[in-house]
Amino acid sequence: MLHVFLRPDAKVCIKEGQGIASLIDPTTMADSFLVTAFERILLGLVSSFVDALTNVGVLVWDISLTLYNVVAPNRPANHVVPAGYPGAGGLWPQYVAPEEGDSRCSCPALNAMANHGILPHSGRGISFREMNAAIRATYNFAPTFCFFVPHYAANFLNRSYWTGTFDLGDLDAHNCIEHDASLTRDDQHVAGDQAKPCVPLIEELLASASGPGGDLTTADLSRFSGKRRVQAQQRNPRFTLAFPHKLFSSSNSSTMLTIFGGKSKDLRTVLLEERIPEGWQPRIRHPMGLTMTAFQLTVLRVELGIREEVDGSFAGWSALKGGKKAGERPKL
Repeated sequence: MLHVFLRPDAKVCIKEGQGIASLIDPTTMADSFLVTAFERILLGLVSSFVDALTNVGVLVWDISLTLYNVVAPNRPANHVVPAGYPGAGGLWPQYVAPEEGDSRCSCPALNAMANHGILPHSGRGISFREMNAAIRATYNFAPTFCFFVPHYAANFLNRSYWTGTFDLGDLDAHNCIEHDASLTRDDQHVAGDQAKPCVPLIEELLASASGPGGDLTTADLSRFSGKRRVQAQQRNPRFTLAFPHKLFSSSNSSTMLTIFGGKSKDLRTVLLEERIPEGWQPRIRHPMGLTMTAFQLTVLRVELGIREEVDGSFAGWSALKGGKKAGERPKL
């Protein structure tokens, strides 16, 4: 039995055997499709324009800050963190290890901030703008850097940078800030939980340091990154590392050389305990912090120094040269 409810002024004639589709006016359907299609195209164009305008604005801003850093005096080595902020003068809030139910991610620097209460210790309900300000004061990244990365994460998670919140664990959505061939974590498909550091990897990384005083150098990170890419590709059947993620991987590595100065003693504490060492101050002393423009010089030195990308060890590049197939994993 078919029941049809109509307004008094409605006129519908249904003959026996007619389907419900016969009630829909084809003209109305076409109009509805055109309106929806137009709205989607318009919204897409507006979104793309706003994103492009934002990126151009951030780039111009970043270059301006880079130039200012060239001429402005550096902050005192023992007072890089601004007065009134956690860590000023090397006095960091008490370290408290994460408890059951606390959210952590694959980034040791963010985890350390939560462990010291600079971010909520629970690691939950953090606003993207809150993370921006906290990273700026704690590690002396430039304002542009501190806007761009949380803004990227918000877009990746399909949330608003201006009003949205996240848990640290949300950032471990694959290929957000988490990626395969990490220097401090096994791949997500292999290890699962990315919140906990991989002690053997970190010990191997620190043992590879060849700089003065046993500190890490650019060449050390290039060598270890290449080794990790080959290992991860061999061990992880779902291994992915597209070019943007390679650069992001080298960016993570370069933070060890810039913000932490490659100092193995400090890095041991940060990477293994996810704790900020007592008395520590960022090694970047520029008044506007580490800009993306300046940072890319270190990132490119690390990335372009990875020999495995061109010597046939890494299957993806070898496939382009006619060597191993893209799906073939090299022997270790």
